[in-house]
This record gives sequence, structure tokens and C-alpha cells, in this order.
Amino acid sequence: MSKYEYILFDLDGTLTDSGPGIMNGFEYSLGKMGVEYPGRDYLKQFVGPPLGDSFEKTLGFSPEDAAKGIAFYREYYAEKGVYENDVYPGIPELLEKLKASGKKLIVATTKAELMANVVMDHFGLRKYFDLMVASNNTDRKNKIDVLSFAIENGGVDTKKAVMVGDRFYDITGAAHFGMTSVGVLYGYGSRQELEEAGAAYIAETVGDLKDILL
Repeated sequence: MSKYEYILFDLDGTLTDSGPGIMNGFEYSLGKMGVEYPGRDYLKQFVGPPLGDSFEKTLGFSPEDAAKGIAFYREYYAEKGVYENDVYPGIPELLEKLKASGKKLIVATTKAELMANVVMDHFGLRKYFDLMVASNNTDRKNKIDVLSFAIENGGVDTKKAVMVGDRFYDITGAAHFGMTSVGVLYGYGSRQELEEAGAAYIAETVGDLKDILL
């Protein structure tokens, strides 16, 4: 039996392939803002990070312009982007087995709470999880905020917990609380990004993830 009793999952790029909708949202937003970019592949880097980081740190927007960009993004995403998304093959079966084996499952995402709830309900994922924690743009703005809330409200013993995610935010967030982490390569982060962040394990496929967690 795996030593991990608490398993925390990122949402975008880990449970669901939300890339198309997020990239389309950024395409819409940048178009509205009159910002040119190199091409479609450039938008992949925005799958996973908090919106504020993407607009201010990566794109270099001022706080005021970032707020406008985020508003345009959400205008598109709430209507269309949230549904331009699919659960990764094998994830429901994995969650079913983890749940049946007595694991406590938690979603910890920096996706906006409203949109995270839409995704969880639309794809029927909520039934597998004991708790879902998302960003609320007040006291849960980044991954560490989200994980802090999840650990406290989920009664998580961090020594028996593992964080699963596809970007360095997930890995460094787990390290902040002394948790083990698994980086998944079927999402949007690279092996180099995940290894440099300190991932204890790397899962190339959902099958690999199953072997690590069960």
C-alpha cells in the first residue's frame, strides 16, 4: 500500500487538458489589448500559472492593464473557454481506484473558484474528492495560499501527503509545506522545469502516476 494517505491534485494540465480554452482566452484577451505575440505555441506557457503572474510577470503588463487583460480573458473563458477542455484519458479510473483504496483526495488549484466549480461539475469529478480548493483572489491568490487552506481545512498530515501537478508552482508549493511532489509530463510543464523545481517523481503518463500513487 502506498505511504501517501492524502493526495492533492492540480486541476489544469493534471486532471483535465484545459489548454485549448485557456489559450483561446489569452488569444482573445491579447487581441482586445492590441498585443502581438509570436504564435499559438507562445500561449502554452499560460496554462497553469495564476492569471496575475501571466499578465504582469510574463507579459509585463502594469497592474492596471493586467486587470483589463484578465477581465477580457474571463469574458471569453466564462462563456466558451471553460468548456474547451477534456478530462485526460485514464484519470477517472485512477481517481476511482484511489478513492476505493481509502485515500483522501483534494483538488488544489489556482483556477478561479467559480470556473473550477464549473469544470468539476461539468466533468463529474467532484464525487471523487473530499475537498476542492481554488483561488478566490483575496486570501487565496497563489499556490501556497491555496495549499495552506487545503492543508488546514482538509486535515492533511503533510508527512503522508503528495502533491501532483504539471508546473513548477505545484512542485515548489509542495516543498514549501514539506510535502512530496509528483510532476506529470502529459500536462504543460517540461521535464526540466519539474526537475529543477525539485519534483520527487516524474510521471510521463497517467499509468506512471497510478504506479506511483497506488
